[in-house]
Amino acid sequence: MNDTSTRPLRLGTRRSKLAMAQSGQVAEAVRQLTGRPVELVEITTYGDVSRESLAQIGGTGVFVSALRDALLAGEIDFAVHSLKDLPTAQPDELALAAIPPREDPRDVLIARDGLTFDALAAQSTVARIGTGSPRRMAQLNAWARELGKEIETVPIRGNIDTRIGYVTSGELDAVVLAAAGLARIGRSAEVTQFLETDAVLPAPGQGALAIECAMTNAPLAATLAELDDPFTRAAVTAERSLLAALEAGCSAPVGALADLLVDEQVVTEMRLRGVVGTTDGKTLVQLSTTGPVPSSSEEAVAMGRELAAAMLDKGAAGLMGERAL
Repeated sequence: MNDTSTRPLRLGTRRSKLAMAQSGQVAEAVRQLTGRPVELVEITTYGDVSRESLAQIGGTGVFVSALRDALLAGEIDFAVHSLKDLPTAQPDELALAAIPPREDPRDVLIARDGLTFDALAAQSTVARIGTGSPRRMAQLNAWARELGKEIETVPIRGNIDTRIGYVTSGELDAVVLAAAGLARIGRSAEVTQFLETDAVLPAPGQGALAIECAMTNAPLAATLAELDDPFTRAAVTAERSLLAALEAGCSAPVGALADLLVDEQVVTEMRLRGVVGTTDGKTLVQLSTTGPVPSSSEEAVAMGRELAAAMLDKGAAGLMGERAL
């Protein structure tokens, strides 16, 4: 047996508790697949050290570029990303080898005194809800308006501990986080409300992981592909295609979710929903489309593009630049 088949595979990961947890889960799956040891290589990204808001420092790619640089330099063999952090354009030199089955894609509320969103909005003082996401701000503010109430969305950054700390310290009434992240670090018990997707659509790709390796490492790419879930890949491809098409015409916060419609345990169709809006929640464009489950990446991309075109026709492009937080 030659050296390369016994040396540990190097998995690049961000240093956060959440990134380490989800990379550890993938590492274990790859160990079982290959029989080879997998070592985690911790890499600090610009998004981890900057205290600026994501909108200021360039959005999604800030958590990814350092990992990709390490891949291309041969310092690591593969990397695990939260899919929602990946820019929509995939570099030619890197293979998106696997998208494993998705965790719960929803957003959740962690509020003081176990309160729900409706209860927070109904109180006599204006509820202060923390989130660093313009997408969440737009939909939470719109939800409060539907209830005839008003909330204040407060921009926050930081890891899960930091964000929940704003609630336990009394600085904020609630924070909104991704259900998947809390599940992966074993803290789902702290959730006071799972936010249904009819009220708040998640970020494109939320809850899914992306496993990436160099295009030149075909044997590893083929092995990692065994962790791929075709339904999750079809769903997130449609969501990211919608985002890419909207980004071209609009810089407003975008939410998207593709879900599979199941009849008697048989998957019959896929529904793709999209939302774009102003952060104050005054203007939202929400549309959905349903069709056969895409059987190829091209079909999933087409589904996203078609819905994006319909949303742009409905005025999504007119929300361009409405980024005031």
